[in-house]
Amino acid sequence: MLKYILKRLLLVFVVVLGVTVVTFSAMHLAPGDPAEMIAVARYGEDLTQEEIEWVRATEGLDAPVYIQYLGWLEHVLRLDLGKSLITYEDVLGEILTRIPATLVLAISSLILSLLIALPAGIISAIRKNTIVDNACMTGALLGVSMPNFWLGLLLIWLFALSLGLLPSFGYGSIKHLILPTITLGPSMSAITTRPTRSSMLDVLNQDYIVTAKAKGLDERTILLKHALKNAMLPVITFVGLQLGFLLGGAVIVETIFAWPGIGRLLVDSIYARDFALIQGCVLFIAVIFALANLAVDVLYAYLDPRIRYEKK
Repeated sequence: MLKYILKRLLLVFVVVLGVTVVTFSAMHLAPGDPAEMIAVARYGEDLTQEEIEWVRATEGLDAPVYIQYLGWLEHVLRLDLGKSLITYEDVLGEILTRIPATLVLAISSLILSLLIALPAGIISAIRKNTIVDNACMTGALLGVSMPNFWLGLLLIWLFALSLGLLPSFGYGSIKHLILPTITLGPSMSAITTRPTRSSMLDVLNQDYIVTAKAKGLDERTILLKHALKNAMLPVITFVGLQLGFLLGGAVIVETIFAWPGIGRLLVDSIYARDFALIQGCVLFIAVIFALANLAVDVLYAYLDPRIRYEKK
C-alpha cells in the first residue's frame, strides 16, 4: 500500500507541474502584450510606451520565458503565488479567505446529491425494468441534461422573485445556502445515480448473493449486509471527483448566486484581467482535483482487498 501511495504522489506532482506550465503559459499565449495587459489592468487605459516598458522591466517580463517560468515556479513552491494586480493583496491569502464559503456549499451539495442518488440507484436496481426504474433513470437523464445556470435562474425567479421566500444572492445564513445547494445537488445526484444502479445490479448477480438467497435470508439483510457495501466501491470514485469539483469552486453557481467562493473569485479575476489571481485560482483548483483523485484511489485500495496494485 505504501509503495502505491508513493507512486500516486509522484503522479500528482507530475500533474501539478504540468498545470503550472499551462497556467503560466496562458498569459503569454493570450492575444496582446503581457506587459501592456498588466499595465492596463493596474493603471488604466491611457499609458505611454515608457510606462509599459517600466512595467515590463519591473515584472521581469523582459527575461526569456523559461527564466520567467522558473522564477514563478520557485515562488509557487514556497507557497508564494504573488500579489493581485488590482488589490495588491496576497493571492494565496485571498484564496484562503474564500475556502470556507466554497467548503460549506460543497458539503451541503454533496450531501443532498447522495441523499437523492443512493436511494434512487438502489431502488432502480432492485426494481429493474419496472416503472420505478424507468422513472429514476428518466429523472437522472433530465438532471444531467439540465444546465446549472438555467436551473439556478429558474429557482431565483420562483423562490426569490415570485414567492419572496428565499434570498437570491449572498452568503451568511441557511436561507442563502438553500438555492445554490438545490441548483448543484440534483445535477450531481443524476451523475451518481446511474453508476449506483449499475454497480448494484452487478453485485446482485454475484454468486454469494444467490447463495444468500438460497439460504433463506430476507431481502433486507442481503441488501444491507452483503450487497450495499461492495456496490458502493465504484461509487466512491464518482463522489470523490464531484467533491474535487465542488471544492475547486462551482464557478457558474457561485457566480449566479454571488456566492463568495473560489469559483466567484476566479470569474471576478478574469473580468478584472488580474493575471496573478487567475494563475493562483487555476493552480489551486488543479491541486484540489489532484488531491481528491489521490484520496479516492487510496480509499478504494483500502476498502477493496481484491485490488492488487503492485506488480508481482
